[in-house]
Amino acid sequence: MTEIETGSGSGTEDAASTPSPPRRPLRQLLAASVGNAVEWYDWYAYTFLATHIARQVFPSHAGDSLVPLLSTFAVFAVGFFMRPVGGLLMGAIADRRGRRTALTVTILLMGGSSLLVGLTPAYTAVGVLSPVVLVAARLLQGLSVGGEFAASTTFLVESAGPGRRGLFSSFQYVSTSIGQLAASGLAALLVARLPEDAMNGWGWRVPFLLGAVLSLAGFWIRRGAEETLAARPVGGRPRPGLFDALRHHPRASLLIAGITAGGTLAYYTWTSYLPTYAELETGIAKGDALLAGTLSLALFTLLQPVGGLLSDRFGRKPCLLFFGLGFALLVVPLLRALDGSFGSLLLVQCAGMVLLTGFTSVSAAVNAEVFPARVRAAGIGFPYSLTVALFGGTAPYIGTLLQELGRPGLFPWYVAVLCLCSSAVYLRLPERAHEPLDR
Repeated sequence: MTEIETGSGSGTEDAASTPSPPRRPLRQLLAASVGNAVEWYDWYAYTFLATHIARQVFPSHAGDSLVPLLSTFAVFAVGFFMRPVGGLLMGAIADRRGRRTALTVTILLMGGSSLLVGLTPAYTAVGVLSPVVLVAARLLQGLSVGGEFAASTTFLVESAGPGRRGLFSSFQYVSTSIGQLAASGLAALLVARLPEDAMNGWGWRVPFLLGAVLSLAGFWIRRGAEETLAARPVGGRPRPGLFDALRHHPRASLLIAGITAGGTLAYYTWTSYLPTYAELETGIAKGDALLAGTLSLALFTLLQPVGGLLSDRFGRKPCLLFFGLGFALLVVPLLRALDGSFGSLLLVQCAGMVLLTGFTSVSAAVNAEVFPARVRAAGIGFPYSLTVALFGGTAPYIGTLLQELGRPGLFPWYVAVLCLCSSAVYLRLPERAHEPLDR
C-alpha cells in the first residue's frame, strides 16, 4: 500500500520533527479536554436556544411560525460552513507553529464570538443589523470550532502513550459532550425557571455571556500544556504549506470525508436536532425535550472511554461498523417510535447514543492515524470540517424544511442511507489500532 493510502510513510524527517509522547499525559488530557468543553459549550448554546433567538433576531411572519426557526437554523448552517476554513487555517498553524499555539488561538476566537452573540441587539431595536451581527458571530464561531477539532484531535492522540490512542481519542467527545451537557442543562434550567417573556427578552443571552468568561479560563489552562510538535524545519525541509495535505494526500482526504459523513449526520441529528424534531413532530413539551436530551447526553459522555478502550483492544473497524450498520438499520424505527411522551423520547435518544459511541469514541484516533505528523492537523481539519458542514450542519435545516413541506418521514431515511454509505467505507478501512503512530 502506498504512502497516500496509509499516511505513515513520511520518512525519517517527519519522525524527527515530533517528540515522543509528553511525560505527563494526564495533564495534557486535562488541558485539551477543559478547553474543548468550553469551546463546545459556546457552540451548542446556540442550538438549544434557537427558538428564543429566532423571536428576537428574525421578524415573525403571520401564520407561519416556522419561518423564524428556519432562519435561525440557516444561521446555524452558515457557522458550519466556516468550519472548513477554520480547519484549514488553524490546522496549518498547528502544523507550522505547534498544536498548543493553535489551541490557544481557537479558544480566544470562541470567547469573543460568544460574547458577540450574547450582546446581539433585538430586531425590533436595530432592524436588519440584528441578524447581521448574529451571522458575523456565528462565522467566527465556525472558524474557531473548525480549527479546534483539527488541533485538539492531533494534540490528544499525539499525547497518548502506547496502546492508549483510542482512550485518549474518546476524550474528544467526552469534553465535547460535557460542554454540550452544560449548555443543554443551563438552557433547560432557564426555560424551567424564567417566565416566557423574560426568557425571550434576556434569559437566552446568559449562557453566551457566561461562555465568554469560561473561554478565558480555558485559555489560561491551555497555556500550561506541553507541545506535542517540535515546530521547526528539519533537515532543510520547509514547514508545510497551506494545501500540502490536500496536494500530497488526496486519497487520505477523501477517506476522512467517507469516514465522517454518516457519523456527523447521525451525531447532529441525535444530539442537536432531535429535541426540536420531537417537538415539531409529536408536540412534546419543550422542557421535556430538553430534559431528555440532557439525560441522554450524560449517558453518552460516560460511554465514550468504554468505546475508546474497546477500540484499543479489538480495533477501530468493529466499533465503526457497530455504529454505521446499527444506525442504518434502526434509525427509521427509532424515530417512528416517538409518540410524544417523555419516556419514548428518552429511550430513543439513549438507544441512539449507544450506537453513536461506536463512531465518536474512535473518530479522533482514526483520523490521526490516516495522515503523517507533518500535515496531520491541516490534513484532518479541512476534509473533516467540510464534511461536517455539508451533512452535520445542514441536518437541523433539512429536517425543519421537510417538516414545513409536509414530508418529515423522509428525514430518517436520509440518515439511514448516509450511514450505510459510510459503513461501506468502514469495511475497506485499514486497521491501524495496533500500529505505531507516525511521529
